[in-house]
Amino acid sequence: MAFSLNSYPIVYRAHFSDSAWTESWIEKPHRTPAEEAAMNDADREKLSASRNFYDDLPLVNYTTQYGLGCFEGLKALPQKDGGLAIFRPDRNAARFNKSMKGLLMPGFPEDSFLKAAIGAVRKNADLGFRPAYKSEWEKDSFASADSVYIRPFSYSEGGIGVAPSKNPWVMVICTPVSAYFSAGRSKATTTDRIRATPRGTGWIKASSNYVISTLAKHEANDEGYMECVFLDAKEGKYLEEGSSCNIFVRLKSGELVTPELGDTILPGITRLSVIELAKDRGVKVSERKISIDEALDQGAECFVTGTAAGVTPIESLTHKGKTAVFNGGKVGDLSAELRDALKGIQYGTLPDTKGWMVKV
Repeated sequence: MAFSLNSYPIVYRAHFSDSAWTESWIEKPHRTPAEEAAMNDADREKLSASRNFYDDLPLVNYTTQYGLGCFEGLKALPQKDGGLAIFRPDRNAARFNKSMKGLLMPGFPEDSFLKAAIGAVRKNADLGFRPAYKSEWEKDSFASADSVYIRPFSYSEGGIGVAPSKNPWVMVICTPVSAYFSAGRSKATTTDRIRATPRGTGWIKASSNYVISTLAKHEANDEGYMECVFLDAKEGKYLEEGSSCNIFVRLKSGELVTPELGDTILPGITRLSVIELAKDRGVKVSERKISIDEALDQGAECFVTGTAAGVTPIESLTHKGKTAVFNGGKVGDLSAELRDALKGIQYGTLPDTKGWMVKV
């Protein structure tokens, strides 16, 4: 399933006007989840598609014409005890506010973000739109597990000239989501495309950033790779990110390295969490520049992190015809330990000693 446009019916919307945010909830057409599942494919798809249209929003605007917008991605995960909980929404709230301000929009209040994210999941769950926990997910470290994907995003007022958005909308929708990467494919390759440049918007979760990422990822997929890896814009030698995820390399020395944050790298929330989990285990973690040559020659393990990716091991990395296979092509011990720890906390099979999970 991965991402799905079968969005849940309850949607949050806020609009900035006269120096204030006005909030509302919208209930889109729906039946019960059981009734929708029983519909024939054509009728179900038609009903689902109707939830993706909003006739009162401007089509021609700074977002649709110039990509001037930003978004977030976070998950509500079914818990072993039967509940639902959202992973670190406070961090997404802070990043979304910073992203909007970075694009010269009015910032969206963090408390409003939290209320909207939690409320959207709860209101939809009350209608039955939510996944149920399955114990079988534990057998593959939750690689096949379902969750609720929460997508907050900005949408500008009408406009055709190149200008910043002063009166944007913020929408929060929920959709079902499963594994992002296809099973059995974990090879990565570098790309000669440039994701972000200094003094650009690489540090913002801007909609426009994902154009290059989409092109590069699909080019890599066409060549038989699961993922692409971007290098820096200045020298083309240092690792930066994957297509939509941060990257880590564990060196043969035992040091775990991830590229240092700057204006070309997104400050990932899963990245931040994995750094903390690794340090808890006594691992030396360095946020610094790491060249592709160092990664190929000294790498013992490699993995990418993100809301969708979780902790996804990379079995090999190819650059200009040279391929490094990590840990004999098998998942490394640290990669597996960090993946299992993160998923255990998220799905409630391990204690949340850090207070990362917010109950819905």
